[in-house]
Amino acid sequence: MKIHEYQAKQVLQEAGVAVLANRVATTPEEAAAAFQELGGAVAVVKAQIHAGGRGKGTIADDPEQHGVQLVKSAEEAAEVAGRLLGKTLVTVQTGPEGKTVNQVLVEAGCEIARELYLGIVLDRAAAMPVLMVSSEGGVEIEEVAAKTPEKIFKEHFHPAIGLQSYQARKLCAKLGITGKSVRSADAFMRGLCRVFVDCDCSMAEINPMVVTKGGELVALDAKITFDDNALFRHKDIEAYRDLTEEEPSEVRAGEAGLSYVKLDGNIGCLVNGAGLAMSTMDIIKLHGGEPANFLDVGGGANAQQVTEAFRIILSDDHVKAVLVNIFGGIMRCTTIAQALVEAYKTVGFSIPLVVRLEGTEVAEGKKIIAESDVDIITADDLTDAARKVVASIQTN
Repeated sequence: MKIHEYQAKQVLQEAGVAVLANRVATTPEEAAAAFQELGGAVAVVKAQIHAGGRGKGTIADDPEQHGVQLVKSAEEAAEVAGRLLGKTLVTVQTGPEGKTVNQVLVEAGCEIARELYLGIVLDRAAAMPVLMVSSEGGVEIEEVAAKTPEKIFKEHFHPAIGLQSYQARKLCAKLGITGKSVRSADAFMRGLCRVFVDCDCSMAEINPMVVTKGGELVALDAKITFDDNALFRHKDIEAYRDLTEEEPSEVRAGEAGLSYVKLDGNIGCLVNGAGLAMSTMDIIKLHGGEPANFLDVGGGANAQQVTEAFRIILSDDHVKAVLVNIFGGIMRCTTIAQALVEAYKTVGFSIPLVVRLEGTEVAEGKKIIAESDVDIITADDLTDAARKVVASIQTN
């Protein structure tokens, strides 16, 4: 689950990680009041969407307006907020369709001496979180990794122990952080590592993390994502979820207990098992097709879930055919076949539907489909299914 920058900074501040004073605004008037409350000579107004690159991003109908702007008065804060709120912000991460700005963050300014990068992800090879830092703050880390990987420094830490002070000091030495800034960096790095573990994060990124002219380290930006599977332990964090930032079909699938990700292709996929779903998408592409989605109905799907899965797939106007690939293990193929026939009749198909069944009671399952009065194309194996679903688009 993703959250907004202002929410991430609330999480950090509660954990003792340094952030700048800020206020959230949903109207120009609130932005002006926020500037006055912060009491400084300058502030920054930041569009809040679930995407990076906001500083370089532009408003769709006003390319001169960027998602992050410096303001020097309450009036200017209101003016900038008015040009951002309710508008579509397009960045390198949103794609050309962009995202609607529903709130802005008004944040106090600070005197910046240096900009650094700090991020934490899970290193699956090492089976531990890894803290990454770089002197190239403000630059996309992918670009740094590709062009100057020697500027990225790493320290793994055990989740039960956390980052140790000696590790923070090692990173400070590599970044050229000296004097009293070392103590600030130690508190900042160790605090962020605690947040990563305690909140079951999948990624935490501060870019840039700045060293102020006073020698303190502060999070100028913050991006945190959480492991969806652990949200039951964090109801306070789950409350931060912003459904307006998510794909509606993915939200609908989640409510039905389905694992669904919308893609850009034209062949809908309904599969049981994440690994099998990935393989299905791969073989569709191998035979010249493009998958329109990842959809895992799980091992215990019923007729209601299959029906809802079809409805979600068919709600995408780009879908021109559907491939169902089911391996009956825990669930028998007869159960799936009955659910498919019932769902087909309920939803009403106007595009080709190709079904491949394998596993427990597969012969009986195929018989149920063959004896039904629905127009389902059956396949003998996955390769046959992929060829047939791709061909069905080409012939229609």
